[in-house]
Amino acid sequence: MIRPADSTLRQALRLAAIFAAVKLALHFALTLWTEHLGYGYFRDEFYYIACGRHLAWGYVDHGPIVALQARLGELLFGDSVFAIRILSAVAGATTIFLTGMIAWAFDGRRPAQALAMFGLIVCPQYIGTDGYLSMNSFEPVFWMTCVLAVVLILRGYSQRFWWIVFGVSAGIGLLNKPSMAFFLAAVGLGLLLTPQRRILWSRWTAVGLVLMLLIALPNVLWQIHNHWPTLEFLHNGKVGHKNIVLGPVQFFLAQFNNMQPVNALVWIPGVVALLRAKSIREGRWLGLTYLFFFVLMLALHAKDYYLAAIYPAYFAAGGIAWERRFSGSRGVQRNRVVAFPLFEAVLLVTGLILLPMSSPVLQPDAWVRYTTALHLRGDKMETAATGPLPQFYADRFGWQQEVSIVQNTFQSLSPQDQRRVCIFANNYGEAGAIDLLSSLQDAGQPLHLPLAMSGQNNYWLWGTHGCDPDVVIAVIRDTPEAVSQKYQSVTIVGRMDNPWAMPFEHKNIYLLRGRRSSAPFSWADERFYF
Repeated sequence: MIRPADSTLRQALRLAAIFAAVKLALHFALTLWTEHLGYGYFRDEFYYIACGRHLAWGYVDHGPIVALQARLGELLFGDSVFAIRILSAVAGATTIFLTGMIAWAFDGRRPAQALAMFGLIVCPQYIGTDGYLSMNSFEPVFWMTCVLAVVLILRGYSQRFWWIVFGVSAGIGLLNKPSMAFFLAAVGLGLLLTPQRRILWSRWTAVGLVLMLLIALPNVLWQIHNHWPTLEFLHNGKVGHKNIVLGPVQFFLAQFNNMQPVNALVWIPGVVALLRAKSIREGRWLGLTYLFFFVLMLALHAKDYYLAAIYPAYFAAGGIAWERRFSGSRGVQRNRVVAFPLFEAVLLVTGLILLPMSSPVLQPDAWVRYTTALHLRGDKMETAATGPLPQFYADRFGWQQEVSIVQNTFQSLSPQDQRRVCIFANNYGEAGAIDLLSSLQDAGQPLHLPLAMSGQNNYWLWGTHGCDPDVVIAVIRDTPEAVSQKYQSVTIVGRMDNPWAMPFEHKNIYLLRGRRSSAPFSWADERFYF
């Protein structure tokens, strides 16, 4: 346990809590403001909420933690845009708190702790991922809890307590995202190749590892029971060239953009200080962890933001490097929170300039003008064509238009057809929007629609809900000529055409009747893990 003799602990906890509160307030304000501007639910949020309503130990394209997060958020706070993002904001605040505590655990004082946490607060990557319902918001929480546990064990704190903390955090982290396994492999290599390997030869290390495996085991059993759908999903993404593959230089430069270019003056000195192991004692294992993890992600052609969860530790180390380098300055000698005012002012100004790239704080047309004038652009991570907005923003438009058309079409059906109609969508975003938005209040009345179906990812596993494929409301990209090969009656009842949405979301919505005998319906053929 934490020893009460640590006189700096109370100060560190208080400072970390203050910065965490600032982070939480920032995200609350950003969510309310962007919602006011007209930005709605993000595509993946619909899907995660649907997964939360179908709780399981596994899912095709993500772990069970984000589904649990979505369900808890909906039960505790409601299903508004603001409500479903509260837990992600809390996760972001927790990451800030852990960063401050890691800096303290490495013997950093208030100047180091404050610089590390402030750098993270203005970091575009974390502003983006902590600003919506996602698994990525909790990822650094699990990773940094493991880092803090190892650092405290090296400092002589209770191995029994902190290895148990490590095991629980690592196990839940594996249930959150598979990338946790690669992080743990990098940590293990870093420890084995340095004198810090001594902490591995303990029965409590084994207890922590067993706990981790037991916690992650249900997901493995789910994968086996469902014939390893996640491996099929990853294979399809690779052969389908879903993601953009970056070369080594591009991949490294992307880290500067993700973390904010000026922040490179914090985290790069942090990596160097850890590798040198002079100003930060017993830290080389963590410096090597970064190198190993970077090489792993590069070799696997991972998206550039897959490294994001590892950086808080290097911000903490960077804060210490600054504190030691400028130990003679007045701010450091007096142990001030704002010990580097000029540098922190530059971080703040740069963060404000880049804020529209991580949070949609400008209306779409204003965003286009702003980024054009400043020659800013968001990096594409997938190969799909984009419109005037990057996908992270474009995927917040067009959903209400889709649901309104589907709902009006449903209401035009006879009661008999309403009981048997299928509502089919090309992808989980469209299906999730129908499931969520149709259940919300509209003019005081809920819109009762059947559950939507889709062949993509977990929606395929949830099946057809017993509907009749002879009557279908379909949100699909197929042309009327192609659809008429399968159905006798083909009527275009509306079109998704929001100019700010992704180009592939500009499509017809059909009412289809009379499935042709020459094209029998097969749900197995609809499976699309991508």
